[in-house]
Amino acid sequence: MERNPIIAVFQLLHPVRWIVVALASALGLLAAAHAFETFGGMPPCELCLTQRAVYWLAAAVAAGGLVLLRFQSPEPVARFMCLALALVFAGELGVAAYHAGVEWKWWPGPAACTGGHTHVSLDELKAFAQGRHVTIVRCDAPAFRFLGLSMAGWNVLIALKLTVLSVVSARRPL
Repeated sequence: MERNPIIAVFQLLHPVRWIVVALASALGLLAAAHAFETFGGMPPCELCLTQRAVYWLAAAVAAGGLVLLRFQSPEPVARFMCLALALVFAGELGVAAYHAGVEWKWWPGPAACTGGHTHVSLDELKAFAQGRHVTIVRCDAPAFRFLGLSMAGWNVLIALKLTVLSVVSARRPL
């Protein structure tokens, strides 16, 4: 008998399963970001690194939730962890939306990566003194766009989906 794909999706939204899916999603997105950097030659800007930090936080929350589930009753822990993941993913949504807005020039970005760079690190100064070219990865210039959206724009949609699914999962029966 063939499995209904809609039922399969709802089974993934079981609170305990969702924590595993959220962990895999966060790690998968981090792997993709690192692949773009390593193999695609697209170094991250300051806001990209902030977005990565939030996904690392999501992975830590999910992993911590899985550890807690080994020692506690799944009912309160799973729901709490799904809500905690929703908050983390909502934070990611905010950072990604801010970054996308900076790229579209809807609002100014951090001075350190949008042309108003006033702080020079000692390493940058040494590199410049040794004749190496020092480049600052700009937050307001996307590396590429796919279907009209930059990576930050796609991240807005992904973070929104992960936030909504975390809330839905928290409300599902165990």
